[in-house]
Amino acid sequence: MNVFLTGATGYIGSAIGAALKRAGHLVTGLSRTAAADGKLRAGGVTPVRGDLMDPASIERAARLADGVIHAAITNDAHAGDADANAVDAVLRVLSGTDKPFVYTGGVWVYGDTGGRVANEFSPLNPPQIVAWRVTGARRVLDAAGEGVRAVVIHPAIVYGKGGGLPGMLAQAAREKGSAWYVGDGRNRWPAVHVDDLAELYVLALDRAAADSIFIGANGEAVPFRDIARAASEQAGAGGKTVAWSLEEAREMLGLMADALAMDQQVSSERAQRVLGWKPKAGGILEDLRAGTQPVRSHA
Repeated sequence: MNVFLTGATGYIGSAIGAALKRAGHLVTGLSRTAAADGKLRAGGVTPVRGDLMDPASIERAARLADGVIHAAITNDAHAGDADANAVDAVLRVLSGTDKPFVYTGGVWVYGDTGGRVANEFSPLNPPQIVAWRVTGARRVLDAAGEGVRAVVIHPAIVYGKGGGLPGMLAQAAREKGSAWYVGDGRNRWPAVHVDDLAELYVLALDRAAADSIFIGANGEAVPFRDIARAASEQAGAGGKTVAWSLEEAREMLGLMADALAMDQQVSSERAQRVLGWKPKAGGILEDLRAGTQPVRSHA
């Protein structure tokens, strides 16, 4: 299958691209720069120049593909608009083709789960920072009625290879001498290794039925303060951590602070049962304490 992948040079997207190649797929990756072109080619991915805010470029690439995986995010105030532009462009091309379109959401859309374990059919209560993901996922799933094999994956907190939010905590410890957490740090984070998550995308592309949702998480959710401590240990800061109040976190991180303070538990039982997904990596604390080095990626 020839797969068009947005976010192909990013943390999650580069892992997806590698997993697709291992599975025997051809991969075309969205690229904005010559440097990104080189990175993609080095990984066996064919670059196609374009931008999330340029629907025509998305349409051209999607039209030549047998399926699309959307893993890109601008990580700025325009993230929702860019996502909507990209989704609409893909759907204009795939409508009526029965081709797969795998969309990236995130478990934050379920909000604080209040001590309960959320699954794919739990109520949505997203913090403001990811409210746009609910709209995007709904638009994609609605396209199942328009002849698109529409699939949504909600990843947990992604770790591995020194990246993601856990990698950010380790970097803070390297620079400041301690990692931080919000509040008392007892709120739990569900997590998934980036390579396991990439394998889930491949399975979803190949096997998932239209109008499917899958949560990608591995093992039990872990308290934020334990993750911060392990990140500090990885960074050589001796496990030193500092607690930020929610107000302090909001000053430093803006809208992300409220998301990081949520207590979440989620289940990936459906992905394992329906798709045969089998996460292989160790847990997030084990990975952090292993001391892996940060990956370098481009948005």
